[in-house]
Amino acid sequence: MPVATYTKSGTKATTAAKLDSFVFDTDVKNHELVKQAYIAYQANGRENLAKTLKRGEVRGGGKKPWKQKGTGRARFGSIRVPIWRGGGITFGPLGKENYSKKLNVKAKRTAIRQALTLNKDNIIVIEALEAKNGKTSEVAAVLKKVNANHSTLLVVDTKNDAVVKATRNLEGVKLVQSSYLNVYDVMNAGSIVITKKALDQVSEWLGKATEKETK
Repeated sequence: MPVATYTKSGTKATTAAKLDSFVFDTDVKNHELVKQAYIAYQANGRENLAKTLKRGEVRGGGKKPWKQKGTGRARFGSIRVPIWRGGGITFGPLGKENYSKKLNVKAKRTAIRQALTLNKDNIIVIEALEAKNGKTSEVAAVLKKVNANHSTLLVVDTKNDAVVKATRNLEGVKLVQSSYLNVYDVMNAGSIVITKKALDQVSEWLGKATEKETK
């Protein structure tokens, strides 16, 4: 399948690149697998910060609030009981919970192929992404020429300091190495700008030959 192709300066290339139909035109019967991979990515990146204090961890409460009998009030042995304000929390998060989700390798690759298929109309191929001086304006100018919209996923074969420096301050632009391509980034991208080398790596990684090896 031919796809819009540009030179590294942003001008239209004379020869259009072709997308591997096995990777970019796979069968998407339903979106359940894509959804699972999307949620798994979010879950695996979740920071476990929530923590509540159990009854034994709350400060104070060593003294009985009032005597057992004769006050007309309910008996309590400590102000740390869960039913008191400021007391311990029953069954609260402890900061040790594991929220990660797992998908097997074959399912992950299938999900990425399906995501790329669903977003194939937004794929733009460029010969290379260069930023010799590490200037943001250089990359911004190229993205404007290739008609990449505000939410752009830049896929490169390898990251170098100049490209990272030139793209990190671009609003709505995310730089990712081809070997770390994932469903979350693909589905959230309005435009996917991928270099030719990165495209070859993705096709090799998710192609038929690799799929046969995993069976």
